[in-house]
Amino acid sequence: MKQLYILIMGLALSLASHASVTNVRAQIDKNPVMVDEAIRLSVIAAGDPSRDAFDSSALLNDFVVGRTAISNRTSIINGTRSKTTTWTTTLFPRQEGRFTIPAFTIEGHQTQPIEVEVIPVSQSDNDKPARDFYVTTSVDTNEVYLNQQIRYTVKLFLATDIERGSLQAPKLAQAQISQLGDDRRTTEIVNGRRYQVIERNFAVVPQRSGEFTIQGPVFTGEVLAPNTNQRFGFFNRTQTINRLGPDITLTVKAQPDDIDFHWLPSEFVDIHEEWPQQQEFTVGEPVTRTMTLTAMGVVEEQLPDFPTHYPPGFKVYPDQSQTATVDKDNTLIAQRVASVAIIPTKAGKYVLPEITIPWFNVLTQETEYATLKARSIEVVPDTASAPAPTSPAAAASSTPEPETGEAPAQTTPPESGAGMPGYAMWLLLGLWVATVLLLAIVIRYYRKKLSQQPPAAAVGSGHERQVEAQAYAQLESALKSGQASQVVAALHHWLRQLEGLEQPLTRPADSVLTAPLQAPLDALLASLYGPGSTTWDVQPLRSALVAVRQQYLQHQQEQRQPLSPLYQQ
Repeated sequence: MKQLYILIMGLALSLASHASVTNVRAQIDKNPVMVDEAIRLSVIAAGDPSRDAFDSSALLNDFVVGRTAISNRTSIINGTRSKTTTWTTTLFPRQEGRFTIPAFTIEGHQTQPIEVEVIPVSQSDNDKPARDFYVTTSVDTNEVYLNQQIRYTVKLFLATDIERGSLQAPKLAQAQISQLGDDRRTTEIVNGRRYQVIERNFAVVPQRSGEFTIQGPVFTGEVLAPNTNQRFGFFNRTQTINRLGPDITLTVKAQPDDIDFHWLPSEFVDIHEEWPQQQEFTVGEPVTRTMTLTAMGVVEEQLPDFPTHYPPGFKVYPDQSQTATVDKDNTLIAQRVASVAIIPTKAGKYVLPEITIPWFNVLTQETEYATLKARSIEVVPDTASAPAPTSPAAAASSTPEPETGEAPAQTTPPESGAGMPGYAMWLLLGLWVATVLLLAIVIRYYRKKLSQQPPAAAVGSGHERQVEAQAYAQLESALKSGQASQVVAALHHWLRQLEGLEQPLTRPADSVLTAPLQAPLDALLASLYGPGSTTWDVQPLRSALVAVRQQYLQHQQEQRQPLSPLYQQ
């Protein structure tokens, strides 16, 4: 019996606490209201309705609706418990005139509609508002092209101090809006009153063409409440103020029909490059070219890419370009920086073509061009890989000797001079014959002696084999380290030590024997000078290198084998 009584009392208390709504009413804090001031609407329901029972969507046609706050209050008077729920919403009138706040239905109970009069901002003799707080807005132009920057300026006038405050950004559908620089604080006197002025600038870049309205920003602040009886500074009462900046109508023009290039509207566009100072470049050595495109009044997403046209005889490895947007003197400045590694593959004189970026000048409304002039360069061979010149002495020593034991040249015997005795002439002729026979015997002896020694190439090949082996060991060490730059240097050094190949070797593809190394070398160079995310696998180059060297050593061994003699001893 006792448990049943407790259950009945609990149900009674629960029903009492969740009693249905008995009545609702709506009220506003001011009427009439100026066009840039806020109205605080309060909807109060007696009882315990659902928190979602209030819907403010009916207000959107005539007002800018702010955030809705919900509060609950419970009171007990003479043993009677009551509860109320209050919805508080901030409204900003969209224009002057008379408007109706419609009736709201809360769980079967309805509020009374409220007529609101919206009046213009109070004017004085010099057409300036004379209130404690107000906001003004302006733009540098009301007519712009698509994607062209608009400088939007907001000024907040404060005649008295505020405890705290916040200023929202303006609003425009399908536009990029960002603040320019820091706030600027000045002092102005308006109608004999001194105002502290806070100026804030925004860059508005519309993303579509047509007629639009930039909705003014909202300022919300806390100020000391007037006529307060509170004497203690720790507990000074404050009140909230709201001000709305005026809306601005804007015309955004589409790009002209005759524009057939990447749309870039601006007041100024420039392009420049950073280039090495030397006049000559070497085959196989990379050259870094850095180009920078700068445009005013646009954002980085609007900048076009650089064209990449290079003549044959170059390998090009472009890096990923970097973009940024900064503001200077309340103007957006966008930049694109692109670096490219250029590797000459053949010697000669070349002309790097002109680079042209078309853009639309919004001041003259004409197409203009940012240009990098064509550049002439000269590429010289890699002297480190060219064969050493032959000295005159070596050239003389390499003169072929006669293949027989006869004298290298037939010398005409001297004619007998007039008056020379006959025996003297025969004696001179005998000495000449004896000299020729002796010279022939000496030549035959030394030729036979030299034929019993190893060839000269075989004598020096031991040292050259050692140099090639050392270069290959350095290349293997570089491969183990995994450092791409070290591998490139070691590979070029090893190629220079190879004998019997077409010289000079500026790249592996110049020789049939070393051609399989070209593809893995290109991948290596791409990892060095291509985009930063490119990775390099050492295994393809190592496998190709082992196969190429094995063929090279076999070829050299066949070259060193002595020929069988023509005549058997």
